[in-house]
Amino acid sequence: MAKESMKARERKRQKLVDQYAEKRAQLKAEGDFIGLQKLPKNASPVRLHNRCQLSGRPKGYMRQFGISRINFREMAVQGLIPGIKKTSW
Repeated sequence: MAKESMKARERKRQKLVDQYAEKRAQLKAEGDFIGLQKLPKNASPVRLHNRCQLSGRPKGYMRQFGISRINFREMAVQGLIPGIKKTSW
């Protein structure tokens, strides 16, 4: 389980990215790189890190589901993810 402070930091970054997305796109279209530099660092989408929505785990993240591989496996075995079942051959 990730620390609450790390999860909060990621939420804060996501909020800044959403807030400045329109302004960032406008500055990029104009080619105003000095204006881009004046925006907050955390307003850049590159600084975001994918984390599991349930546990906050940064590694083993599955984009399609938004959760880590560990939580994905547990939920799949319990039948909580529609269309996914454990295979064996």
